[in-house]
Amino acid sequence: MRPAIAILFLVETCLYAVASLTHAGLILEGHEHRQAMIAEAVISVALLLGLISLSLERPWNRTAAISAQSFALLGTLVGAFTIAVGVGPQTRLDYVTHAVMILLLVTGLIWLARKRNAPG
Repeated sequence: MRPAIAILFLVETCLYAVASLTHAGLILEGHEHRQAMIAEAVISVALLLGLISLSLERPWNRTAAISAQSFALLGTLVGAFTIAVGVGPQTRLDYVTHAVMILLLVTGLIWLARKRNAPG
């Protein structure tokens, strides 16, 4: 595994964990949202598992990492859609966070897709 893709996964994992804690009301008050908290916690765990899979150096590690990134992107797009239709938090922080999340996940997917012979 190359360190750069590991760092990207770690940043993504931490971003989702912080977002989950924010929606739990543990970091910022006024951003509580139970469904978002649960979704972001699940995505954080999926990304952590993707990171762990990359470090195992198995034939399936790249597939597992792409699956984790894809799952996270799908969940984030669902979250962005709910924001767009007026469900859930409607703060500037939510808009910016979702945009950053989508950008990082797409970057990770492109990176992994371009590295067919190596996981990073």
